[in-house]
Amino acid sequence: MQEDLTEVEREVYALIQRGGDLMAKDVPFKMAGAVPSLVRKGLVEVYKRPASSSSQKKQKFLRAKTK
Repeated sequence: MQEDLTEVEREVYALIQRGGDLMAKDVPFKMAGAVPSLVRKGLVEVYKRPASSSSQKKQKFLRAKTK
């Protein structure tokens, strides 16, 4: 599946794999455009959860899907 990814998509996917659960805002701005295509291809999932135990506001997180 990684053969049909662009260079930027590969970099973002590797970043998400290394980071485990990565906050969406931690993806560099110029690379963030690759996230929707990775979601469409089924490689990454987006979910919301509180960033800290003391906060009620939920943040978006990214994680690589397991096969």
